[in-house]
Amino acid sequence: MGKPRLIVIIRHAQSEGNKNKAIHQTVPDHRVKLTSEGTRQAVEAGERLLKLLRPEDTLQIITSPYLRTRETAKGIVSQLSSHPNSSKIKVYEEPRIREQDFGNFQPCTAEMERMWHERAAYGHFFYRIPNGESAADAYDRVSGFNESLWRQFAEEDFPSVLVLVTHGLMTRIFLMKWYHYSVEYFEDLKNVDHCQFVLMEKNPDTDKYELKTKLRTWSAERKKEEERQQREGGPSAKDLKKLEAAAASSKVIYGGCVNGCNHGKTKPKTNGLTGFSNGESESETAQDLRNKLAVLQAGRDFGGSRSGAGSRTSSDDESGSADEEMSKPSDILSYLHNEQSSEPSELLENLIRRDMQDHAQAELLGDVLQEDGGVRLWGGAGEG
Repeated sequence: MGKPRLIVIIRHAQSEGNKNKAIHQTVPDHRVKLTSEGTRQAVEAGERLLKLLRPEDTLQIITSPYLRTRETAKGIVSQLSSHPNSSKIKVYEEPRIREQDFGNFQPCTAEMERMWHERAAYGHFFYRIPNGESAADAYDRVSGFNESLWRQFAEEDFPSVLVLVTHGLMTRIFLMKWYHYSVEYFEDLKNVDHCQFVLMEKNPDTDKYELKTKLRTWSAERKKEEERQQREGGPSAKDLKKLEAAAASSKVIYGGCVNGCNHGKTKPKTNGLTGFSNGESESETAQDLRNKLAVLQAGRDFGGSRSGAGSRTSSDDESGSADEEMSKPSDILSYLHNEQSSEPSELLENLIRRDMQDHAQAELLGDVLQEDGGVRLWGGAGEG
């Protein structure tokens, strides 16, 4: 057979998560099951699919491994027993068409609402869910899945009808990849309804798949709403509430530091030797410095370079550079290397004496960073 004559994409039936979003705080997304209404929808989808099939058709179903999609696929298959080739139906699970990962157990409803507003402001395609993934990440795995399908289409015994049971966003992602939609058009597309069929039929003349289902877009919905408002003489009370909510959300600043940005307004007080705030106990400061000195004596660094270069050493034939000059050990480290035989406590006392004599130089001992063949030092509250 080769390429199937028909590809049917079906969004799962209504799930408990669609009815009660708070369930995601206690139930893993992949374990959310169908509601009783969802079970009915899945059975009806099976009846509709049966009417689409020809007597000679063979069928392959590929489902997302999430519980709600597997239950939907089960409901669909339950209605296909009367088809002549029902015994030949193949059902496979495919993790690559699973739902977009939303980050394990979800936070409270208020935080999720804030996140959705943030996603709308940033852009649905590129916004990455905290501890989860972006639609762009999902696009990458769907791209690999599509390539796998094309390889399977080369097999002569591939079924004549392919059914994908997946999720709303993943339906849009699949179509975006297949038909080369732009990011802007993807973000304009609305989700299909639960158990709605998206039909892709192969044109026998061009051998390409034509999308037979008209997709809904947000821009078209807005245009209809504007036309309705013009006919009725202005926005409804419900529309005004939506506008107020949109205006309020547009004033929110989503980026910046978690606890608010106050850089340049307040400067933490530090002591000259270590760069630690005065709020820390003196014993903790001294002990931390002793630990750092012990590490320096052993010739180690405090966590490698920002670029991931680790403790790479320069080869003899490498030419010097401005970056290399900046990363050379300072006099402080030279002093430490000359005191190899001393104990960390003795080094601490010597450094304190030197601090009194040369405060500016000892200030450099706040933190140490290994960077591309040398050790760079900087004071307490800088770029650490």
